Amino acid sequence: MPTQDENEQAMQPMPAAEASPLYQLIEAVPDVETYCRLRAESGLSPKTEEAARRGLAGTLFAVQVCCGGETVGMGRVIGDGGCFYQVVDIAVLPAHQGKGLGKRIMAAISGYIEREAPASAYISLIADGDAKHLYAQFGFTPTAPRSEGMALFKRAAQQP
Repeated sequence: MPTQDENEQAMQPMPAAEASPLYQLIEAVPDVETYCRLRAESGLSPKTEEAARRGLAGTLFAVQVCCGGETVGMGRVIGDGGCFYQVVDIAVLPAHQGKGLGKRIMAAISGYIEREAPASAYISLIADGDAKHLYAQFGFTPTAPRSEGMALFKRAAQQP
């Protein structure tokens, strides 16, 4: 659990690259509506409300970036809390991209991992496109050729 000092630091306003608007980073799991909206509007694959509700319940750590009362960015860590951790849902709305918000989200996640994950933990993520450059700043490296990420995509049932 974060200390009171760490919580206070996470709640501090953060100026954008431009002087305005101000952004605030909070350690909190987004609600289902916010989660689905951020994924869809930031270009991540959409999730159903049912999937979001189930998935958010399994969050180990989450941060949100707020601006003017609206959540404009988020990131989460999921896993078993011991052996395996996965960084997921790094999302920033397009109008707020390019202002260092992804870096701020990743810094908070990295702090959590540093505090909470045992030395033998495996911490992974899937980097889409140029996001790999952001993740590399926090020590993430490609696993290939030693290992290669794979996925299974469950398809929705076909309606007659």
